[in-house]
Amino acid sequence: MSSIYKAGFPVLAGMLIAATVGFSAHAADQIRVRGTVESLDGSTLAVKTREGTDAKIMLKDGWKVSSVAKASVNDIKEGDFVGIASLPTADGGNGALEVLIFPAAMKGTGEGSYAWDLKPNSSMTNATVANAVKSVDGHTLTVTYKGGEKKISIPEGTPVVTFAPAEVSDLKSGATVFVPSEKASDGSISTSRVVVGTNGIVPPM
Repeated sequence: MSSIYKAGFPVLAGMLIAATVGFSAHAADQIRVRGTVESLDGSTLAVKTREGTDAKIMLKDGWKVSSVAKASVNDIKEGDFVGIASLPTADGGNGALEVLIFPAAMKGTGEGSYAWDLKPNSSMTNATVANAVKSVDGHTLTVTYKGGEKKISIPEGTPVVTFAPAEVSDLKSGATVFVPSEKASDGSISTSRVVVGTNGIVPPM
């Protein structure tokens, strides 16, 4: 079994769908583990979560590892498909916490707006950019998805990333990871995908 990510962007499409779309009541609970690697021992990934707890994650057969690469808000244009975690703002709009630019082949992945746990009251919106505006106050995107539309401002310094390859060796102690996972009724956690920070760029989602 090779766990080096070679399969291309469609593998990551599955990751985002699993991370953002609801599942039936009979499926395991879908959770997102964020933290730093403590160790990788065979098929068990030990993570110190951002909440300070220890998580032991079973890596399923055929699991994949990927990373993210730095992009720029200036790379975003009308028609692009993006995933934006955001929070409500005082003026009634939404302010971005992070932006993921999908490659064209992944347009439509997990389309919609969902509750997200990056921060309290945050949401994740996977949508098409209908309008991109730059002003002296920064950038604002109007994004559309099935059944809705959002206007999201992107403050200066907001992380903007796209997908990139990674290798198992990148899962070293101290590396930052984002792991969309399943939690079984017995409390065990498993996953098919791990996103790891490389080259100083950490998964912001």
